[in-house]
Amino acid sequence: MSEPKADAKGVKTLGIRLNGELHAQFALVAQLDGLSLTDAILRAVELYVETKRSEADFAERASAALAEIERETAARRAAIEGLFGTTEPDTSTPASTTTRKSRT
Repeated sequence: MSEPKADAKGVKTLGIRLNGELHAQFALVAQLDGLSLTDAILRAVELYVETKRSEADFAERASAALAEIERETAARRAAIEGLFGTTEPDTSTPASTTTRKSRT
């Protein structure tokens, strides 16, 4: 089965579920503003992203997420290199961030 092709802009399709009352209100608001539902959704998503971006702790949370991505990437790279013998496995850091408690 082939994957659907993205257009040149890399547009993604998003399906959302709304209860009937919210959908009716949303459709009415979009109609009153002269917008299609698609354009209204796009504006809502853009507003959400901009609102979150301006939150006081957003940059800190984004930085923490980026650091976690970099840690995971380094761990995966080391695992792959270890498979091919290009580097020694790093035993200085645990493979998992979870801890086990002993049962008493």
